[in-house]
Amino acid sequence: MMASSHHDFMHPNTGEPNFNESMYFNFFDRSAKLGGFVRIGNRPNEGTAEVTIAVYQPDGTVLFNYLRPAIADNSALAAGGMRFEVLEPCQRLRVTYDGTAVYLARPLDLEHPRRAFTSNPHQPVQLALDYYGLSPMYGGEAPVDTPGMIFARGHTEQHMKCGGTITIDGKCTALSALGLRDHSWGPRSWQSPQRYRWLTCEFDEAFGFMGSQIVLQNGTELLSGFVFKDGDNHFVNTLDLHTEPEGGYHERLRVRLQTPLGDFDVTGRVRTMLPLRNRKEGKVTRIAEGLTEWRCGPHLGYGWSEYLDQVV
Repeated sequence: MMASSHHDFMHPNTGEPNFNESMYFNFFDRSAKLGGFVRIGNRPNEGTAEVTIAVYQPDGTVLFNYLRPAIADNSALAAGGMRFEVLEPCQRLRVTYDGTAVYLARPLDLEHPRRAFTSNPHQPVQLALDYYGLSPMYGGEAPVDTPGMIFARGHTEQHMKCGGTITIDGKCTALSALGLRDHSWGPRSWQSPQRYRWLTCEFDEAFGFMGSQIVLQNGTELLSGFVFKDGDNHFVNTLDLHTEPEGGYHERLRVRLQTPLGDFDVTGRVRTMLPLRNRKEGKVTRIAEGLTEWRCGPHLGYGWSEYLDQVV
């Protein structure tokens, strides 16, 4: 798949009941020791959007919200107080949110969402970030009949830097952060794969990686990813991942990324775990979102390790 600047804009609704167009942005500010991610996923043929914000604070607490606001069409990614704008394709995008989030002193409380939302306080949150492209765009759009395209017909990812502010319960913090963003379009079902692992990291403005490991229901494994280094994306040919769990979630990770540039051995440690889930037609999917500290030789980086599993 080859990415180009036109992929940054909205795509035609191709009519599938589960058609989805979504963008996701994460960020981590090393000075503030604060990070998070936001996502809008339009499901225009269901008449709703999926809106998510998660803010991981330095003391291990998390602010979280998930909304399903009504939308009329797929003309924009703007719903539930959140808005994503493409100011210059591949180069500059804007993320804003003005709403509330539940304050989780114990993020694992979200294993029981209803209880977590009703027994914990809610705080106002305003986020305003401008994102600037660092790496070339990775991905693009696959032919309609491409096997294994279970999450999206099109998908792009890019390492970014961002700046702006976050205001939590009236306290404003300036942010200067690194992160990754993705953009997907086409039919999507969270229940399609048997499981997946999605790993992101930024060591600095010129070095980062993304690794993806998807296992289909028939056991077929799909690997993808890239290492951004020396100004270019180096595609991952092989991804070896070893996970050490703790308390039912991934805790420590060892990853080898084999690329034409060479092998990269990376270790990860989850700093804060946030358990999310998706329910559809009686099926439950768990999505474990770990803010992760990564090391590759002398390099220290931050990002996310997202583990999706079907709950039987």
